[in-house]
Amino acid sequence: MSTDVPTRVNPLSRAVTDAGVLAWRSLKRIPRTPDMLIYATIQPIMFVLLFAYVFGNAIPIPGFPGPKAYREFLMSGIFAQTMAFAVASASVGLADDMSKGLIDRFRSLPMARSGVIAGRVVGDLVFNAFVMLIMVLCGFVVGWRWHHGLAQALAAFAILLLFAFAMLWVGAVIGLSVGGPEVASSAGLIWLFPLTFLSNAFVPTPALPRALQPVAEWNPISSIVAACRHLFGNPSPFASPDGFPAQHPVWLSLIWCIAIIVIFAPWAIRKYRSATGH
Repeated sequence: MSTDVPTRVNPLSRAVTDAGVLAWRSLKRIPRTPDMLIYATIQPIMFVLLFAYVFGNAIPIPGFPGPKAYREFLMSGIFAQTMAFAVASASVGLADDMSKGLIDRFRSLPMARSGVIAGRVVGDLVFNAFVMLIMVLCGFVVGWRWHHGLAQALAAFAILLLFAFAMLWVGAVIGLSVGGPEVASSAGLIWLFPLTFLSNAFVPTPALPRALQPVAEWNPISSIVAACRHLFGNPSPFASPDGFPAQHPVWLSLIWCIAIIVIFAPWAIRKYRSATGH
């Protein structure tokens, strides 16, 4: 006579498995909605072309004359902006799932709370990695290059993906906090525009008003941009060249990413539990 003994599943293993399943679900929607991929890539490509060819000659880079210098200066800013705008995909996607009752269906299943949110975040991260690849190709077309070797370039791309991962958790909190996808689309982006433009993404900080220079140089987006320019070997002027953001851009970018994840990942999981009573 034999009895079946239920196998205890490791909570971490279950969370990873659930996240993988839901990440795959998130990615499977892309072939069915190709317009989502088109619109996700059109905006950053438009920014590249607009700033490179329209504003490039009008925005000098201190110590680096010529329009080619601005194009190399520009690309790290476009990369960081694109990864920051990942907030919108997570916020709208989760708000849409909430409004359709999909999250309530997940609640009836034996799924890890963290796996539900992490699956969306990981799926969106893979999608943003593909968008970043399109941006790299676009950068090569307008004359951008990296100059410090492949290893440092890969380190810069890793920082960008870590930043996207952090911002996706911010988007998860927004998506679980608002009433629907329409509100999420505005709430996920409206605060990002001043954060992006009050940074070193498109304009060198020495060209900003003196009162705004410290704010811009400690801006988290500025930190990501400065770290990427440092690793790519692209022009990276600072208003305060002896300050911590100028001397340690990579460390500051990592500090910002980790701080955002530590704050917003648990917050998103708590919001999910609160929203579903799970």
